[in-house]
Amino acid sequence: MISKKAKYALKALKVLAEQFGKGPVLISYIAEKERIPKKFLEAILLDLRNNGVLQSQKGKGGGYLLRIPPSEVSFSKVLRIIDGPIAPALCVSMFFYGRCEDCKDEETCSLRTVLEKWRDANLAVLDQTTLNDLLQQGTGEHLLAVES
Repeated sequence: MISKKAKYALKALKVLAEQFGKGPVLISYIAEKERIPKKFLEAILLDLRNNGVLQSQKGKGGGYLLRIPPSEVSFSKVLRIIDGPIAPALCVSMFFYGRCEDCKDEETCSLRTVLEKWRDANLAVLDQTTLNDLLQQGTGEHLLAVES
């Protein structure tokens, strides 16, 4: 399950994708449109800016805008920035690898094989889904559903 922070990030990015090429968007506009607490949104947008997805402009007419086209912003990229590893365990993570403390031998671990399949199945969707897909899905809410 993705975090509320990741869900908000994707919703905010959808708004910025809708405005791509039209100039900066105010945080207050995004917060109101998507019903995201403004202080929380500020932290999310800062993370995305610091990781090269967004750029910001200060002053009159300032705000945030996508640094790269919506078609190049994959869900996997956003989720890694906001939530960290996508893999169900660090031992199968592509970017955040870590050895499991309780594992005697990764090579013979039968659980690791299943976890790799799980990771690959998720990545098959998340790597291929971009902000453009949100724009083509109308509101995109069904893609962002998170169970409580």
